[in-house]
Amino acid sequence: MPELPEVETVRKSLAPFVESQTIEDVKIYLPRMIRTHDAAAFRRRLSGQTIHTLSRRGKHLIWHLDEDVLISHLRMEGKFYIVEEDVPQMSHEHVRILFTSGRQLIYHDVRTFGTFDLFAKPQDILTLKPLANLGLEPWDEGFDGTYLKRQFDRRHGPIKPVLLDQTIILGLGNIYADEVLFCAGIHPKRAASNISLKRLESLATCIHDILSKAILMGGTTIRTYENSLGIDGMFQNELYVHTLENEPCRICDTPIKRIKLSGRSTYYCPTCQH
Repeated sequence: MPELPEVETVRKSLAPFVESQTIEDVKIYLPRMIRTHDAAAFRRRLSGQTIHTLSRRGKHLIWHLDEDVLISHLRMEGKFYIVEEDVPQMSHEHVRILFTSGRQLIYHDVRTFGTFDLFAKPQDILTLKPLANLGLEPWDEGFDGTYLKRQFDRRHGPIKPVLLDQTIILGLGNIYADEVLFCAGIHPKRAASNISLKRLESLATCIHDILSKAILMGGTTIRTYENSLGIDGMFQNELYVHTLENEPCRICDTPIKRIKLSGRSTYYCPTCQH
């Protein structure tokens, strides 16, 4: 599943191909992915508009048009493909945007969980429904141990699932949650409300540094996620615990363990994360 570094890599890869492109038509093969309009209205509304910039908030891609804002979410396995000429419909292709230049943007999604929301451009895009209740990104002002302490004090369950709550921290998924907990020396089962401010300051730094490094390395290419524009992430070579069950910890040589938390495989070092 693409997490924040992977979505940012998609954004940076797509931007040169879609920015300044004018939409000529839209083909919709799975209308339920369009949540704010019926297919005909979505197509009619987009046609003729130009994509000026492509930005991101958390795991959402934000397409800034003449009159509207289009917000898309890749969910589990969504991918975008750029083609320079008309090609037959791909297997698992659900949306195709045709530009006046002849270039085409194809949305491909095996699991069909991806979404598209179209809104009239507001003064503040963070007021739009998909973005309104999201938490802070690691680069936002105020993201530090004190912020985490304030959020975690009322969360008495294990820290690992809490890290995946996008209303608290934007962009962490299963891979990076494992890695930041290892970096901060926190056991994934430890109660979120029972972590010291000093340890949370370390956790905030780990989140910032690991996600920043993952973005620089193009994200993590493992399992089902790979960049659709031919850019493979390299951060999988930097993993300390995720997917490394029974392998020796790179710090202490203790075998990495795997447990299930909230239905997700969770990896940790029982020595470094006591």
